[in-house]
Amino acid sequence: MSVGILGTKLGMTQIFDEAGVAIPVTVIQAGPCTVTQVKTKQTDGYSAIQVGYGEVKPKALNKPLLGHLNKASAPALRHLQEYRIDNSGDYALGQQIKADIFSAGQTVDVIGTSIGKGFAGNQKRNNFGRGPMSHGSKNHREPGSIGAGTTPGRVYPGKRMAGRLGGTRVTIRKLTVVRVDPERNLILIKGGIPGKPGALVDIVPATLVGRSK
Repeated sequence: MSVGILGTKLGMTQIFDEAGVAIPVTVIQAGPCTVTQVKTKQTDGYSAIQVGYGEVKPKALNKPLLGHLNKASAPALRHLQEYRIDNSGDYALGQQIKADIFSAGQTVDVIGTSIGKGFAGNQKRNNFGRGPMSHGSKNHREPGSIGAGTTPGRVYPGKRMAGRLGGTRVTIRKLTVVRVDPERNLILIKGGIPGKPGALVDIVPATLVGRSK
């Protein structure tokens, strides 16, 4: 249970380490985020903080949300995210959370929405194999059998078939922070992360133990 940060994916580039090795990195505009609510065990039953990110015009939000943000003297913020922590008393309403909560070499989990790719067939969506390509076969990219006949007489739920691909919440675990620029609130993370440039991402300290990548 630890605090993360919301940010915007800017795109990918590469940097070079001391040995001259090229490292592919994703550049993220991380924060600054504003603490918009502090939850305690006495008032809410658990300890957490809520942060807001992405300033917009007040007319873009409804009145209840604006009233909630006004309690923290925060501007109109588009995105809100809650992080459970051990002691919420370390934070105050209106406090700024910036990229410097992370450091180079730290492992993080990055949550985002994958790029939507529309309707896709079984081969592309589920990595299925194809049918024969010769000898009169007409079953090249067909789905094939999707179940038995009389028994059970139906298709079981969860059967992998063609359908909408992408556009879902994806978590990439145990990525390495290569560089942090506190002045510009930039975080450079090794490898790719979900979403297009401009997409919202959530960066949290890695939760899985074990050998880092």
